[in-house]
Amino acid sequence: MKVKNMVKQIPIRHLACFSMLCPSMAYATDRPNIIYIFTDQQTANAMSCTGNPDLHTPNLDRLAASGIMFNNAYCTAPLSGPSRAAMFTGHYPDAVGLSVNGSPMPGSLEAQTLGTLVKNAGYDCAYGGKWHLPLLDVPDKEYGFDNIYKHSDDGLAEACSEYLSRKHKNPFFLVASFDNPHNICEYARAQNLPYGNIETPDIRDCPGLPANFAKNPYDADVIESERANNYNVYPTAGFTPEDWRMYRYTYYRLVEKVDKEIGKIIDAIDKNNLWENTVVIFSSDHGDGVGAHHWNQKSALYEEVINVPFIVTLPGKKNAGKVLPQLVSNGVDFFASVCDWAGVELPEGTAGKSFRKVAEEGNPEALHQEYVITETRFDGSKTRGWVVRSERYKYVLYDKGKHREQLFDMQNDRGEMRNLAMENVYNQELQKLRDTLEKWMNTYNIHPSRPKLHDVPGKKLQSTRQYRTAYK
Repeated sequence: MKVKNMVKQIPIRHLACFSMLCPSMAYATDRPNIIYIFTDQQTANAMSCTGNPDLHTPNLDRLAASGIMFNNAYCTAPLSGPSRAAMFTGHYPDAVGLSVNGSPMPGSLEAQTLGTLVKNAGYDCAYGGKWHLPLLDVPDKEYGFDNIYKHSDDGLAEACSEYLSRKHKNPFFLVASFDNPHNICEYARAQNLPYGNIETPDIRDCPGLPANFAKNPYDADVIESERANNYNVYPTAGFTPEDWRMYRYTYYRLVEKVDKEIGKIIDAIDKNNLWENTVVIFSSDHGDGVGAHHWNQKSALYEEVINVPFIVTLPGKKNAGKVLPQLVSNGVDFFASVCDWAGVELPEGTAGKSFRKVAEEGNPEALHQEYVITETRFDGSKTRGWVVRSERYKYVLYDKGKHREQLFDMQNDRGEMRNLAMENVYNQELQKLRDTLEKWMNTYNIHPSRPKLHDVPGKKLQSTRQYRTAYK
């Protein structure tokens, strides 16, 4: 690990003495504080600043007004443990054995976790809330972080606010990891919610059904199989339209609940005059189906599940209020970007690309990267799937079942109701994204359990119809 912009041309013995007198001066003095606030299971449009009329999130709206909102941000994996693994190791989860909840951190990565790298670069590092790698609470100091609060939304904002009020000699990296709106999982199972139940509404006060509520006849049949075989996770098979509307109502109230807690941290940033030298990043580990395609929970590769909120507030609130369309991974790119701001060279083999330059330039036309990748592995069945999201198209591949290959036009069909993989006119774009995924798989030594579409024995597949027939 190297630190960028270190003081140069000073004899080591003098530098050592100097740093003993003032430790933080051994590093560049212009590195910002970094605050990362993230929620659990919040879909991208679950903020009123996106134009969603079904909820009110004044504090997230405050962040969006003072920062830059990336509206094409994707989680690296739509499940808590793997998503967080990407954030804090910089690796794709499947490439390092962290693709399901409960996977232990490989010993080879412990010295290269984000907290350790940033701490070794001279930062004070603190973490409060849910960790889930694999323990729910971050082990104190084990991954570079001081554990300042347990896995609970009750009291987390207050603990973070107290941390922000301290006098820090060094720049700091603070992570505030909230649990909600994850409590929608308990709601779907008719269980009591950990931080208090949401009052049952009058159905007339509930949001309507989403435009893409209907099941797509060309949807991957593995989705229905997962729903049928995991009732405790997806207990919505018998939901009526009214049940789904109440689900959506409760989900948005849980987002509003965590928004109120986030507001306390924003107030602490204000009170302690930290905006001038602090980067504040907000996101979520993954989204929720919120009833789209009759889906609740995560793991599936629907937009509602993998497209996540992503707001970056720069020091001095530069480029405040901008909305950028660039493709960003809130996992591996987040890791790379925090390293960039902290002056840390990326460890060899990490996968992300820093979005710092894109954010600081604020140019919506600037190319950040041509695509982002999301991967999934369902708990239980271990069904695997991947997304290649390009500027216009979204390619989906599952490793089993009918209709396992999908293509959607994200400019004209964000609700994913027309599977273009079934239409021969899109063969060229389909093949391009197939090739992109295959190249990515080879790069990270990730291979599906079934043969790739190019490798069906004895078949030279020229058309979408032939690909489709080969995998029925």
